[in-house]
Parts: sequence; structure tokens; C-alpha cells
Amino acid sequence: MLKTRTLTPSYLENTSQQEDTFTKRFRKQITVQIFVWLGLLFLLVFSYLPMFGILMAFKDYKITSGIAGIFTSDWVGLRYFKELVNDYNFPNLVRNTLVLSILKLVFSFPVPIILAIMLTEVRSSFVKRFVQTASYLPHFISWVVVSGIGFAFFSTETGLINNALMSLGLIDQPLDILTNPNSFWGLAVSTAIWKEAGWWTIIFLAAIAGIDPSQYEAAQMDGAGRLKRIMHVTLPNMKGSIIVVLILSIGSILGGGLVGSNFEQVMLFGNVLNSETSQIIQTYAFNAGLAQGRFAFATAIDLVQSFISVILIVSSNAIAKRFSGSSLY
Repeated sequence: MLKTRTLTPSYLENTSQQEDTFTKRFRKQITVQIFVWLGLLFLLVFSYLPMFGILMAFKDYKITSGIAGIFTSDWVGLRYFKELVNDYNFPNLVRNTLVLSILKLVFSFPVPIILAIMLTEVRSSFVKRFVQTASYLPHFISWVVVSGIGFAFFSTETGLINNALMSLGLIDQPLDILTNPNSFWGLAVSTAIWKEAGWWTIIFLAAIAGIDPSQYEAAQMDGAGRLKRIMHVTLPNMKGSIIVVLILSIGSILGGGLVGSNFEQVMLFGNVLNSETSQIIQTYAFNAGLAQGRFAFATAIDLVQSFISVILIVSSNAIAKRFSGSSLY
């Protein structure tokens, strides 16, 4: 008796093999897949779903209408955007936000690069580990604690700095650092650098660690000293990391860049006396939204800031790609 054999089309066999291969790879990478899908779920819940709230910027939304009011409220067009631009305080808000953000970028961005290069040149492993640990520990301290440390050091009545300077006879009156509008930007930039510079140094140390040692040996054989090795070997090899971090910093410049949140600093170090230089767009939106209950107006303010940030990151990425060949995308 002859046995009959059912022939399977070749494309069905290929599809079956691909499914088996995909299943095997998925099971093999199950741990990594869990991390990836949890990350995507986090982004979906906390980053993408809340974006429906942007509609409030164009609607006559009232908190009493609940979440459904985001979709059912009447459209008002660009009314809140016009109100923001015509606000008498708007130029001061824009000036404070831009100046504080640019000062942070200019003074804080080079610090992690310089610190990473200096740590690489240190020969003592104990000193290197001590400095590195001491520099990135402040990253784990909240801005609330940092503001407390600031009051402990700079208070006009009990501050350690003022007491020490007056004890030494260097000043006759306490320095008014916490309430003087002229000192707020310097205070914000210096505390931000102290808190975050060591943390970002880790990225540049990793970039330096990836440099082929033979490049240093070749440069040394050609008679290059330490400074020339840094200029012609270390910095060119760090170029990619520097550009990526710079683009990310520019994209988030209005929020504080790589050295932390402008909002938290202003909320904790700002006060009525220094509001001339401390009030920024984010705190204005916070007060409009939560203190005054104008959620639609606050959403419009934040949307303007987000739109400017997108323009900055796309522009900086294009400029970096045009002149250096390195970019985020």
C-alpha cells in the first residue's frame, strides 16, 4: 500500500521557520524584553497619555468639568497664547528664563569635561576614587536639602559664611545673597554645578576609557606632552559624546539643561525680595495653574515652552550634523 505525502508550499515553511526563530529569540531574551516593555509602558502612561491634556490650551476648560471636559469644552483658539504675550510680566519672565538657562549652559557644560580629563590624568587611584565619589554624591541629594544647605551657609543671621567673614573682619555687614536679586543667578548656577557636574562626569570618563591606549603611546613616542595628548588624542575622541550631551542640554535648556531643574531651584531659593530675577516661565505657569486654578492658561504657557525646546533641539542637532557629522539622529 502506497503512503501519500502532503506537500507544504515553500512560503508556508519559511513563515513557520521565521515564527520558530522569533519565538526562540524572544524566549532567549525574555529578561531584556521585560525591561524594554516595562520602559515602553512607563513612557505610554506617563509621557504619551498625558499629552491629551494639551487640548486644554485651546479650550475653555474648567476643573469642574473633570477629565471629560478636556474634550467637551468649547474651543477658544489662541486666546490664552495672546493673553500670555500681552501680559505685562511676560518680557521679564522670558528674560529671566533665558538668562538663567544660558548661564547654566555656558558655565556648567565645560565643568564635567574638564573634571573627567583631570581625573584621568591623576595617577593616584585613591585620590581619583575619592574625588569622583565626592563629586557625584550631591546628585543624590534633593533640591530641598540643597536649599537647606544654602540657608545654613548664606543666611544673614546664622549663615556660616557670613559669620566666618565677620569674625575675620573681612566684612562689616552680612552678605545678602539669598534675598538680593543681583545674586540669584550666581547662586542658582553655582549650586547647580555643585550638584550635577560630578554625575555627568561619569559619561565623559566612560568616553575616555574607550580610547585606544595605542593612540597615547604613539603620541608619546612623537614627543607629545600631557597637554598635547589631551588636545590631539583625548578631546577628538570625546567629540561624539560631547556633541550628544550638548544637544540634549540645548533641548532642555529652558528647563535647566544638564544641571537640574530651574523650577525646583526657583521654588526653593526664590522669594518676594528676589522675584525680579527669580521668577521664570515655569513658576508663572505653576502659580497660574494651581494657585489661580487657570489650568487652560497654564497649559498654554507650558506648550509655548515645549515648542521652543523642540525648535532648539532640532536646530542644534542640524547644526551639529552640518559642522561635525555627529548628531542624535
